Amino acid sequence: MDNAPEGVDPTVPNVARMYDYYLDGKDNFAADRAAADKILQTFPRTKPAARANRAFLRRAVRHVIDSGVRQIVDLGAGLPTQGNTHEIAPEARVVYVDYDSVVCVHGRALLARKDDVDFLQGDLREPDPLLDKLGGLVDFGQPVAFLMLAVLHFIPDENAYDLVTKLRETSVPGSLLVISHAVDTTPNTTPQALEIYRKATAALNLRSREEILRFFDGYELAEPGLTFPNGWRPDDPDAPGNGIDFGYVGVGHRP
Repeated sequence: MDNAPEGVDPTVPNVARMYDYYLDGKDNFAADRAAADKILQTFPRTKPAARANRAFLRRAVRHVIDSGVRQIVDLGAGLPTQGNTHEIAPEARVVYVDYDSVVCVHGRALLARKDDVDFLQGDLREPDPLLDKLGGLVDFGQPVAFLMLAVLHFIPDENAYDLVTKLRETSVPGSLLVISHAVDTTPNTTPQALEIYRKATAALNLRSREEILRFFDGYELAEPGLTFPNGWRPDDPDAPGNGIDFGYVGVGHRP
């Protein structure tokens, strides 16, 4: 991507564009690539981890559809550049949400007025106004799937748990919660990554497996429970890279 939209500072690394770079996308600037390359120097498995996360998204969305849910809210969606929720589930109503105005501008342009797909700007750290906005786009009287892929580790504890609780309380039985969340797998080098993200548009808040499991309070975890990304209902259990362990993933059903 060569030219920045008006009001966008291309010199500040953006976590959504960094993720796009990990996925070999083209919607990123030099500052994003430089910051992402620093992460890759310390964590060379970041690119395969991003791909594993994206593959989990595909399998989880298919599970959402197989469960009969036809409304999906993709929270902290980032840039919908490839392997997108609305492409996996064309029969569903999909609302993408991100707080970053740059991401929203790019997202709306990429979606190009697709039917039953919206891109909403909203701050996950402020769930009440966010849910008010979503109420005009989603029928909360019907089951809804909330996707939170690689986003909760960018939200501090006091906001993250409150957000997930309010999502659960707003939704009806039959709704789903889909989460992927990074963990601290290399404590000796993690501070370097934290510093890089602090200089970008969002800081990291890594959590333990037990802390991630808390997000599913009030939900019934679908089999196989909270697992590494490639361990969640893999299409091919013997595929290379199925030991990638950047974090945990899970799908909860609201009883």
